[in-house]
Amino acid sequence: MATLLAQSLLLSVSSSSPSSSSYSFRRRCRAVLHASLSNLSPKGNKPPIAICLMEVDDCRRGITPAGFTPLLPAKSLQAKIDDAVIRKLYAIAEAAADRAEMHAIIGKQRDNWNHLFLHSVNSLALSASLMSGLACVGSDASSPHILAFKLSSVLLFAATSTVMLVVNKVQPSQLAEEQRNAARLWRKLEKEIQSKLSLQTPRESDVDAAMRKVLALDKAYPLPLLPGMLEKFPKKVEPTCWWPRKEYKQSETTAVDEKYQTNYSNGWSKELEESMKGVAKVLQMKDQAEYVTVGKLVLNINKGFAIAGPVFAGMAAAAAGFIGLPATGSWPVLIAAVGGALAATVNTLEHGGQVGMVFELARNCAGFYKKLEEEIEESLEEREAEKRENGELFELKMALSLGRSVSDLRKFRSFASASCKDEEVTEFAGKLF
Repeated sequence: MATLLAQSLLLSVSSSSPSSSSYSFRRRCRAVLHASLSNLSPKGNKPPIAICLMEVDDCRRGITPAGFTPLLPAKSLQAKIDDAVIRKLYAIAEAAADRAEMHAIIGKQRDNWNHLFLHSVNSLALSASLMSGLACVGSDASSPHILAFKLSSVLLFAATSTVMLVVNKVQPSQLAEEQRNAARLWRKLEKEIQSKLSLQTPRESDVDAAMRKVLALDKAYPLPLLPGMLEKFPKKVEPTCWWPRKEYKQSETTAVDEKYQTNYSNGWSKELEESMKGVAKVLQMKDQAEYVTVGKLVLNINKGFAIAGPVFAGMAAAAAGFIGLPATGSWPVLIAAVGGALAATVNTLEHGGQVGMVFELARNCAGFYKKLEEEIEESLEEREAEKRENGELFELKMALSLGRSVSDLRKFRSFASASCKDEEVTEFAGKLF
């Protein structure tokens, strides 16, 4: 009773104004508190003033005497930590949204580059071919107009060859596809953080995980063109990796594995594990391998175009220099005109067909399936089912990512068996693309 009365008095005191008649106010509060405690205590005993009496000035300043237990509620340290974590995640989400906008703007700019360079190079090559054809008009090789057309065609072919070398090196269509995919992934990261903030209480580990994803995305899709541009003609075609790689834990003993297999919870079961193992096996053997193979084929085609275009333009420029010479006859004109036409054709096929974009798309698709495979492996490597994501939710996410129903995924259970040969896997796991 005394404690409750003291708490009510202290609460009323803390809500009073600290600036008006502080001394008289403190004396009045202490007098009321002494009187109340004297009435509650037995005769001859001192009231428990040491437990519940504290001067109002000390209350206001937050000073707690020794042996006094504060009765006023205060913000806990954990609440402060949670608030700091939330602020950090909001800062990362804002940075992700800003990055997405930057990549979207740069992607549009580089897509414009592709169209501008395509039409500019074709105009240069065809104009040079026309100049070389006009240079042979007339019988006198020393005529002024023949020299003018001849020099013009040589300069235009040289410019065409130089511009094609630069454009083929940077591959604007591939740059645009990189930025489009980066913008999508940054928006996805922002939505993931927003979902985490709305569905659960975030922890410091969530901040670390988000920062690792930010750094991995920055590395996978750099903003600057030079330096830091991704290799457009890699020696080895591999799936794109835009997520932080993790080292999987290895099983300690066989006994632990056998014991674990009998303890399923959190939506996991033996059948679900077998289904996920089968999906991971098919993803690695079929989906990833297919897009890596397509990427290699497209890369070889793009290499051929990137070499042939400047070679045709350079050959035409060299031939144009011999136009009008009696010893060469009409062959220089023919080589120059045809070389310019071939250079324009190759340039149209390469950049008009956006072969670089197709290669980047194949590499990104392989990376998408590689990421799903690693998510499955990471989940199955966790030996405690309670620490995993809910099994039913995980299965639903995989089905949505692969464009399948949940019942379709369960058909892959047979591929998880060790007796299943590679030749028996004929179906692809993904149906989205």
